[in-house]
Amino acid sequence: MNREQSLYSLLETALLCPVVEDKLALAERVRRDWDAGRLARSDAAPPYPLPQAGRPERPELVHPARVPRRGLSTRQGHGALLHAIAHIEFNAVNLALDAAWRFRDMPDAFVGDWLRVAAEEAGHFRLLQGRLAALGFVYGDFPAHDGLWAMCRKTDHDALARMALVPRVLEARGLDVTPGIQRKLAGIGDDDSVAVLDIILRDEVGHVAIGNRWFGELCRQRGLAPQPTFLRLLDEHGVRLHPGDYNLSARAAAGFFADELAELARLGEAAAATDFPSEKTGGTR
Repeated sequence: MNREQSLYSLLETALLCPVVEDKLALAERVRRDWDAGRLARSDAAPPYPLPQAGRPERPELVHPARVPRRGLSTRQGHGALLHAIAHIEFNAVNLALDAAWRFRDMPDAFVGDWLRVAAEEAGHFRLLQGRLAALGFVYGDFPAHDGLWAMCRKTDHDALARMALVPRVLEARGLDVTPGIQRKLAGIGDDDSVAVLDIILRDEVGHVAIGNRWFGELCRQRGLAPQPTFLRLLDEHGVRLHPGDYNLSARAAAGFFADELAELARLGEAAAATDFPSEKTGGTR
């Protein structure tokens, strides 16, 4: 089949697009066009360091400590929680697009995987937009932080580091915290948002599995032992595993090693013994 358009030009357009709806549509289009065989991996300038992906002027980006954390007893607090999750999903679109755009020595299967992730993250954002609208809010009404894209910049030199620290740490933390968020939302009667998070959690297991698979494949290609390599990358980038509850069943479904799960179980037990509060931000996608 004749491939007429450059994959990388379209991806760059999507990455740099600052208009939310246009970015979502482009993420979905590039996945469709790739699956239909209409895109070629050629005719584009090489990737370059990207200080910031395209984003709207709002939300205001602030230090994570300044992101509001209000109780769910108020409409503002309810909206702030859903807005924080929507911001994660918007950033996840950019991270997936960047993986497909940046790491050009990876095979077609890698490209297809991350284009699928980008399109699904766009769908998640749309679902959360609907929940925000039901409360009278829009994306941009609350401050947000830039931690996810900061990790994207830190790992833009190496696909191995990206697979280790984004899917296996940041996205995997989303698997851990989502059930607790669902319980809080159910407690205030927001069953519609609980149902949205059911969809997101199901898909995110698949996204983390993609990261785990490519991390393992890159380790195999480079002759590296996966678990020591993961621990080394955590140390090199100053990333720590958070004490708190771990969704071990979801992590197992996403392909984490048995001894990793055992270590996370020990971390969770230690946190429970010291009454350590679960951390939603910082370690969350």
